[in-house]
Amino acid sequence: MATTHPQSVTWQKAIGIGMAVALGVGLLVAAFAWPAARSAPANIPVAVAGPPPAVAEFSAQLQQRAPGVFAAREATDADAAERLIREREVYGAFVLAPGAPPAVITASAASPVVAQLLQSAAVGPVDPAEMSASEVTDLVPLPENDPRGAGFAAAALPMVMGGLLLGVACALLLPSAGKRAAGLATGAVLSGLVMGGVTQGWLGVLAENYWLNSAAIALTIGAIAATVAGLHAILGRAGIALGAITVFLLGNPLSGVAVPPEMLPSGWGVLGQALPPGAGVALLRSVAFFDGAAAARPVWVLTAWLIVGLALVLLGGVRTRLTRRESPRVFAGSLLTRV
Repeated sequence: MATTHPQSVTWQKAIGIGMAVALGVGLLVAAFAWPAARSAPANIPVAVAGPPPAVAEFSAQLQQRAPGVFAAREATDADAAERLIREREVYGAFVLAPGAPPAVITASAASPVVAQLLQSAAVGPVDPAEMSASEVTDLVPLPENDPRGAGFAAAALPMVMGGLLLGVACALLLPSAGKRAAGLATGAVLSGLVMGGVTQGWLGVLAENYWLNSAAIALTIGAIAATVAGLHAILGRAGIALGAITVFLLGNPLSGVAVPPEMLPSGWGVLGQALPPGAGVALLRSVAFFDGAAAARPVWVLTAWLIVGLALVLLGGVRTRLTRRESPRVFAGSLLTRV
């Protein structure tokens, strides 16, 4: 194996490596800090329940106090508002009653940030001195072991990194498309079971059904891993870089785990939900806290990434076999030509 002598490395190459690393650091900072620095609430769906005249007046006052922050949706009563929250159609609700401050219904499991925002917004249309008498109910709370959602947010990065590592390992260490597909399936399922056991059984940051939570994690890891392995099968090592950029530099900061998609810069929240990390976070939140409500869309998104990734893996395997079959013919033809 040829080795590079230290003296053969040029100064230009040394400087180029330093510049490349600096550029990479800049990209990392931009990818992770930009969404957080530019996040702002916009059109967050909430329900307002009560008599129609009171609902209209409250919604107008809410819009005047916080222009463009909330998208109010009328509900007939508190039960209807709670149903909208449990179905993940709104983040919370204001319940109006004559002669009383608005009651606030939140769902910290959907977003602790929005839950606090709803409580603060209720001060606007009423006398701040009366806010102490307002009733605040957390309809879908986070687990006792993770009251602020920090554990849930921290679990998102291992899902992404686990998918990346699995995809790279299968792409580089397994020689055939069939073995790569088997490795991806085995790794995703086992990773989902292990991560579900740690996050729910040990740390207690997830709730409801362990098997469904593990399945959601496995589907997310599998979609990411299949994407990386599939891109490698078609593009080689450049495919791994492209996959890492897609799911880590782009998908992870836009996943909506720290703040809801509505608080990300315009349009980027929608893009984040179309990428595996964002879809995975949305799916895990639905099955862990909302009995699977609104889980269909992220399931379809993740399934699409998984299918496309596996298709690319198989396509790359077919191309490799065809290339190997043609190589002896080309070699034999060159020999005949020389003769």
